[in-house]
Amino acid sequence: MKPELTARNLELTDDLRTHVEKKLSKIGKYSDKSAPAQVVLKHEKGRYIAEITMPFDGMFVRGEEATGDIYSSLNLAVEKIERQLNKYRTRFQRRKREGRAQMRSIAPEEAYKDEPGLVRVKRFNIKPMPVEEAILQMNLLGHDFYVFTNADTEQVGVVYRRKDGNYGLIEPE
Repeated sequence: MKPELTARNLELTDDLRTHVEKKLSKIGKYSDKSAPAQVVLKHEKGRYIAEITMPFDGMFVRGEEATGDIYSSLNLAVEKIERQLNKYRTRFQRRKREGRAQMRSIAPEEAYKDEPGLVRVKRFNIKPMPVEEAILQMNLLGHDFYVFTNADTEQVGVVYRRKDGNYGLIEPE
């Protein structure tokens, strides 16, 4: 897997590039080969941050870590992705092994007692609004995200609060 590497506020040396490729080759066997992993390495406020996003089985997995050393941050981010992939694979294999017929006969509460499950379904009308109003609504509700119809694009969007305190917007292509 050839990663899309981006470096911000740090020099991307050949050693660092080689280290990234070596680490990603460990987890590259699980991903979609047509889409490369996106790796962002940056230096902010005395910390080195590694962010890795890669496609997996029609979804994306993401690992982000920040330490005092870029190599450590990268290693920890790769380990986080490996844990996510292993968790997904073991769940998938267990469900496949148990079979669908058996799963239907078990009450939903008994099926996955140790796993988090869907506990609430919420339905609401989505009114068109600008992104700024959606952020205001999200803050008024005290939520970390808010689903809305963007008045400018007339498409469903999601605004969310980022770890750095800023906001993000997810829109369909």
